[in-house]
This record gives sequence, C-alpha cells and structure tokens, in this order.
Amino acid sequence: MPNSEANELRALRAWSEVPAFDDAAAEAAFWLRHSLDPKLMNASIPKSDARESATVTLRFDPRMLARIKRVARSRYLNYQSMIKQWLAERLEKEG
Repeated sequence: MPNSEANELRALRAWSEVPAFDDAAAEAAFWLRHSLDPKLMNASIPKSDARESATVTLRFDPRMLARIKRVARSRYLNYQSMIKQWLAERLEKEG
C-alpha cells in the first residue's frame, strides 16, 4: 500500500518557489508533486472600487518588460496584474 505522505502535494507559499522549466515534461512532473497555497492565488491585492484606483505611468527598460511579460505568461497572469501583486506583497512585507 502506498505511503499517504508520498501522495500529498507540497503547497507552494511564494511564486519564487516555482522554478523555470526546461520543457513541458519537467513542468508536468513538478506539478504532480506541488500545488499552490490558496492564499497565493488571492495574493493580498486589496479589493477596491475602480473609482478608487489611479492610473500611473512607469517606464521600463524594454528587456526588463519582456522578462516581466515572460514570467507573467508562465504563471498564466496578466503582466500588469502580476506587477500589482508584487507591489502589494512588498508593501505587506514593509509593514
């Protein structure tokens, strides 16, 4: 009989725990053993009324923006939402 602990998924608590994958097979093998912590999916982005949000303009080096977009695509996220998530996480750490 298989060990039940061996069948349990390890919950990832930070996006940084997700490695870069060499190919789809490596990614599939990883996700067979890991899952995302539900809190990570809701990532403490404050819920706000659209009227309360402000538009800002940021200038990025094109290579940096390309990297950000690649990371977002690999996580199935919109890159702007991911940037907001990163900022919210950092602000939470700052206290």
